[in-house]
Amino acid sequence: MNDTALQYVLAAIVVLPLLGAVGALLPPPPGLRGRDPDQAVLRHGVTVTGAVLILAIVLAAGFDHDHPAKMQATTDLNWIPALRIHLHLGIDGISLPLLVLSALLTFLCALYSYSHLPAGPSPKAFVALLLLLESGTLATFAVLDLMLFFLAFEMVLIPMYFLIARWGGGDRERSAMRFILYTVLGSVVMLLGLLLIGVKAGTFDMVTLASDNGSHLSHSTQLIAVLAIGLGLAVKTPMWPLHSWLPDAHTAAPTVGSVLLAGVLLKMGTYGLVRIALPMAPEGMHTFAPYLGALAVVGIVYGSLACLALARQGNGGDLKRLIAYSSVGHMGFVLLGIASLSPTGVNGALFANIAHGLITGLLFFLVGAVKDRYGSSDLDLLAGRTGAALYGRAPRLGGLLAFAAVASLGLPGLAGFWGEMLTMFGSFKPAAGLSRPAFLTFTAVASFGTLLTAGYLLTVVRRVCMGDRETAHGQPQLADVRGYEFAAWTPLAALTVVAGVWPAVLLGLTDPAVRSLLGGS
Repeated sequence: MNDTALQYVLAAIVVLPLLGAVGALLPPPPGLRGRDPDQAVLRHGVTVTGAVLILAIVLAAGFDHDHPAKMQATTDLNWIPALRIHLHLGIDGISLPLLVLSALLTFLCALYSYSHLPAGPSPKAFVALLLLLESGTLATFAVLDLMLFFLAFEMVLIPMYFLIARWGGGDRERSAMRFILYTVLGSVVMLLGLLLIGVKAGTFDMVTLASDNGSHLSHSTQLIAVLAIGLGLAVKTPMWPLHSWLPDAHTAAPTVGSVLLAGVLLKMGTYGLVRIALPMAPEGMHTFAPYLGALAVVGIVYGSLACLALARQGNGGDLKRLIAYSSVGHMGFVLLGIASLSPTGVNGALFANIAHGLITGLLFFLVGAVKDRYGSSDLDLLAGRTGAALYGRAPRLGGLLAFAAVASLGLPGLAGFWGEMLTMFGSFKPAAGLSRPAFLTFTAVASFGTLLTAGYLLTVVRRVCMGDRETAHGQPQLADVRGYEFAAWTPLAALTVVAGVWPAVLLGLTDPAVRSLLGGS
């Protein structure tokens, strides 16, 4: 497929969900109403997100895999000349996997919601917000102008706020308010850093700025820019100690909200670090890299210890909250890989991004299903004294939960293994000029974190999946995996295996692009 055709495909991927969000609020045509208007709008959501996923697959198929470092499917239109802002779109080997992941997860969420809509207000509003959220996430990974990046980055906040506040569970309004306050304050600081780079360099074009490799920015300018941009992106990632909004948001969010929050929104922060901070302000990143690495490993250990505390019997831990804290630890590995400033570490960070989206997205789907069947995600209530016995009472559901847990702890042969291993390899041998003893210490601490991760995930599997099936809960049997659940979960499980046994699928895309960014060419 030629580049002109790919231009239209990429533009359609970004614009179609936005048009679909408007269409969801309109009355359905008479021939498409189905049994009732609610069913029609839910079908509309599945259709639009499915069309976007097909376009994303077409884009991936037409992508020039021999030159993944080259920006492809580019569109560059002068939008606001006075401010030097362009409608500049394009993808390379770094952004393409994240764009396809976002399209896939949103489609699976729409498919899941068609048969299992969370309790709340109008389905029209739910579908419109879901599509608006998709448009913002896809645009974040496709735009190549700093101001457009900021607008797309902010575009996802309002839909996610309302998904939590209106379709969430207990304490949803406070959790949603905390989410919006943290992220908006972080975004304000990030905007100052983006403006500083654009004004000092004389352009907001991300390709030009990456090619310059910070040559038009003084050392002090790079330090201030990285500090401001890094703080804003760290809130979204989330990096310890700016993570405290995440467990509440995940616990209160509906299942599809948790899937998209973990699988897509958290990736926007780390993507920004790789796309903007690394190539545009390399001196500033070099200065702050040891501090970023230190905070990353603290997050790894802190998240794991928090999960261990929640998993212990008698602590009243919430299973959704536990998976949320596990994200703090897993994203710590991503940040450690970026902090190494080495091609191996950054490639590992990008691989871990995709792996986390697949595995944690599946985990939140499964935890949502467990909560629906038991009426609670409280671990003590689920497990009782003898275990919830999912293996015996719902064997497919229990097997999938165990599969996702061992994938999350980094079992070799599954996607979670490669990202963590490569980030630690990158930390073991960081970029020239960084303190080798410091990063060796970070590697040792991160390795200890993998043991803690295995500890809490295996504890969860033991308590939830094993036990006496007759006495673990009031009913001896539970509904096993339903048809719509199987349709929504199977792609994530399959891709977790594919990425685990064939990591070159991703690394072949990211490695040339990462080396180009780090080299400034």
